[in-house]
Amino acid sequence: MLARLSIRDIVLIERLDLEFAQGLAVLTGETGAGKSILLDGFALALGGRGDASLVRHGADQGQVTAVFEIGKDHPAARILAANGLDADGEMILRRVQYGDGRTRAFINDQAVSVQTLKAIGATLVEIHGQHDERALVDAATHRRLLDAFAGLEKDVAAVEQLWAARRTATTALEEHRASMERAAREADYLRHASDELKKLAPKEGEETQLAARRTAMMQGEKIAGDLRDAQDAVSGNQSPIAALAAAVRRLERRAVSSPALVDPAVKAIDSAINALEEADQHLTAALIATDFDPLELERIEERLFALRAAARKYSTPVDGLAALAAKYAADIVLIDAGAEQLKKLEAAAATADARYAAAAVKLSAARTKSAEKLNRAVHAELAPLKLERAKFMTQVDSDTEAPGPQGIDRVEFWVQTNPGTRPGPMMKVASGGELSRFLLALKVVLSDRGSAPTLVFDEIDTGVGGAVADAIGARLARLAHGVQVMAVTHAPQVAARADQHLLISKDALDRGKRVVTRVNTLATLHRREEIARMLAGAEVTAEARAAADRLLEAAAA
Repeated sequence: MLARLSIRDIVLIERLDLEFAQGLAVLTGETGAGKSILLDGFALALGGRGDASLVRHGADQGQVTAVFEIGKDHPAARILAANGLDADGEMILRRVQYGDGRTRAFINDQAVSVQTLKAIGATLVEIHGQHDERALVDAATHRRLLDAFAGLEKDVAAVEQLWAARRTATTALEEHRASMERAAREADYLRHASDELKKLAPKEGEETQLAARRTAMMQGEKIAGDLRDAQDAVSGNQSPIAALAAAVRRLERRAVSSPALVDPAVKAIDSAINALEEADQHLTAALIATDFDPLELERIEERLFALRAAARKYSTPVDGLAALAAKYAADIVLIDAGAEQLKKLEAAAATADARYAAAAVKLSAARTKSAEKLNRAVHAELAPLKLERAKFMTQVDSDTEAPGPQGIDRVEFWVQTNPGTRPGPMMKVASGGELSRFLLALKVVLSDRGSAPTLVFDEIDTGVGGAVADAIGARLARLAHGVQVMAVTHAPQVAARADQHLLISKDALDRGKRVVTRVNTLATLHRREEIARMLAGAEVTAEARAAADRLLEAAAA
């Protein structure tokens, strides 16, 4: 609830410090005394639109500070925690308005954005007037109020979780389906490439081995003739081995008689014969090595051509073809597996959608049932407010084709102000005074749920009097048993029921050169005088004071 309100240099308010308590507080005063200024200042602290014209003439800046007492589980505390701000005990909202139009916002002396201040202010205070029923403008608010009346908040939270799960499943399905479509566009190419490379069966290092073998075969073909000539010279018809062998035999026969002369020559000739035979062996081996099948060379060249053509086609080195073939094969496996994954995601999305749909339909049925109860509860409040011929209707329009986080329903408050007239949305059909009374009836019915802890009613009793004003006062007082209520009023019947009565007035200072707004908390005697003034007008009579006494006594009974 609002505990304290301090205003500095806002329009006609020079310095103002007010304290509030639980219950009904009324603000009264002459027209033009500054009641609207006070509310404008209060709205500024709650995140309302700033304006340089709010700064008091002669001042550089104005400032409004509102101190609230809230529980740890209050939505405002959760917003603070989400923004990394402390929310222990009191919550202090402060707004500075500069003369050049700039504003600054603070919560617990920590600078925040105006949007954050406004979000928190909306959870703390609702300000309602004949032309500013902001809580009723948005149909989403109507849905929230119906849910609060019916106690469906947990059901709504469950639907919101199912909606989030449904959205997550749907998003995963859509993303996978999109990737599958992209893969499908490439699938034919991948399959063709994979089949082609699988058929080619490239091996790492194969090009180097084939190229070396091909080079060796081509070089061998060139030197084979020289090798044959050399072998013919060593072991062919022109070979000296036979002549040398015959010479060795003749010398060996002479060696018996002259060994010293013959033996060295024999040994040397034997070595030459051995060397020639060894050379013949090497030449034979070389000729065998150079001997190749021309078909093998053709096959090697064809293989090299196929490998290098594939390398050019797929823009990769020949040694990278094996890895590329493995990659393409893996991609195809993924495509095939993706089809299975798609089925799983489709099933998951269908399950999530079915769960959400079932919960949303169940919630819709509960809303429809609760709407009738809300209608009856509001109707019970209308007759004393002189709206006995009016009808209040909670329209619950369900559309399974337009689901949302809070279900499939659009909830809107409709009214029929008089028999025979066409029902329609309350904001469009009801007049200003009727709208205020419908609002009050709703708030009384929802006094313990669906409301901010502080409600401000700005002259909702305008244009009514007597029994209607008394009924409004009674309902404001009843509403104040559950929430803190502040009411700007011109009705003495409303003022008489207040727990706290604030009188707003204007004082002339500096010999009438400037005017300031004052706010005084009235004691019992002064309350009686103010209520008598509200009854009588400019001149307070004894009859007016007696009537004021009767109102105060009736309110206290």
